[in-house]
Amino acid sequence: MKKEVITKLTQSFEEAVKVEEGVEYWMARDLQVLFEYREWENFANVIDKAKIACQNSKHFLKDDHFRNVTKMINLGKGAQREIPDCKLSRYACYLVAQNGDPRKESIAFAQSYFALQTRKQELLEKHIASIERLQARQKLMSTEKELSSTIYQHGVDDQGFGRIRSKGDQALFGGKTTNEMKEKLGIPGTRPLADFLPTITIKAKDFASEITHFNVKKENLKGENQIAEEHVKNNQGVRQVLIKSNIYPEELPPEEDVKKLERRIKKHDQVAFQNSDESS
Repeated sequence: MKKEVITKLTQSFEEAVKVEEGVEYWMARDLQVLFEYREWENFANVIDKAKIACQNSKHFLKDDHFRNVTKMINLGKGAQREIPDCKLSRYACYLVAQNGDPRKESIAFAQSYFALQTRKQELLEKHIASIERLQARQKLMSTEKELSSTIYQHGVDDQGFGRIRSKGDQALFGGKTTNEMKEKLGIPGTRPLADFLPTITIKAKDFASEITHFNVKKENLKGENQIAEEHVKNNQGVRQVLIKSNIYPEELPPEEDVKKLERRIKKHDQVAFQNSDESS
């Protein structure tokens, strides 16, 4: 495909994009023109095939990517008629292109265009999720450091803090101890459990610890027994909130080691900045 054709088609597809509440989408009637389909009925058949492909996917829900709508068109002399249309996500556009006529130059272009853009979006979302997990882990470390410092002033040493934290884990994980969770998830005994937990569980531990920290100071709790009782209560409360949403922390699979995740994020960002400098 000639460079000038690619440039022209890229401009056409980017001009057709619409944004609603920060989410990109394309209207099927606009794509019908871009994909060089004269008859709506023929293009609607392509969309139906794309919907089936989306529905058969294990990773995407059809209703998230294809939204049937209607629009009014002018017929002349002030008359109007309602016609069917469809809002398509970037992934939906990719599926439509995959099910279109590959002999059309615009279809061949669209298959690559939307595939690359969808992959970029997936990578961006994954990178953001990784950063959020790393930040949640760093926040938990900060909270536990503050809690440890506070309860030290209330008569609990480092060993006592470790026992309190372990009792909190047992309450959060439905009776499973920290070591039992490590064994269940295949985590080395010398590594912190939280380094391998998903973001939701890390935040749950952090929230329970924040409440404990707040109440230790507010109620002036003293000694290991009082503070342990408070911490167990708060972890049980957080667990109940999760269970109401059918989330059982002890059943969630482990995630990538946070240390490896941090190194990967730093490397990714360094490469991105280097590429940015070279292109500027």
